[in-house]
Amino acid sequence: MTEKQYVNAVIGKLTCGRSRKKEFQRQLLADIELRKETGEELGEIFSQMGTAGEVAAAFNETVPPEEKKQYARNRGITIVACVAAFILLIAAAIYWMLPKTLPIEKSRYFDKEQVEAAMKMTVEWFDAGESKTLQENAIPEMQEYLTEEKLKEIKETVAGDWGERKSLGAIYLTELVQENVRYAVGEITVTYEHVSVTYRLTYDRELKLAGLYVR
Repeated sequence: MTEKQYVNAVIGKLTCGRSRKKEFQRQLLADIELRKETGEELGEIFSQMGTAGEVAAAFNETVPPEEKKQYARNRGITIVACVAAFILLIAAAIYWMLPKTLPIEKSRYFDKEQVEAAMKMTVEWFDAGESKTLQENAIPEMQEYLTEEKLKEIKETVAGDWGERKSLGAIYLTELVQENVRYAVGEITVTYEHVSVTYRLTYDRELKLAGLYVR
């Protein structure tokens, strides 16, 4: 252990104001340096002075009670401030991670008509079973879920026989922001001969399919 490490360990245990700590730090370093100049080894000096806790305890007995109280109050305020800052950071991180929605009409990143057109094309390709076309127009993470077999599975979970498509319902759009990444999310209900199906489709900023949910 060096003299600076020893002195810092002592200073860290003092219960007094900053100015008194600095003054004691200067005195303690000066005392150690003086004893080194007389030929004493650091280990011997530290042994004779006592542990950092013992030196700090002896000094703390000389600190006036009012200064100790003020130190305790200041320390409490510092701890509360640190905890509050930590909570704010956690809250900011949670807010950043949570999804937030914005009206698509106010979006600076998506054009409503283009997203609607992309949704209609996705429904067309889905109905026709054009898995390769869907994969080509999807983000890489989605492509494995758009195989011919997967599309059949999706249809069967809703109904065995949908029949021919009859009509497209209204499209509802929103912009979704999560972790600073933006998506366009839309829902459309499509009527078939034997069933009505609601599609929830998600697109990235390049209008690549990033999510497909059918119910």
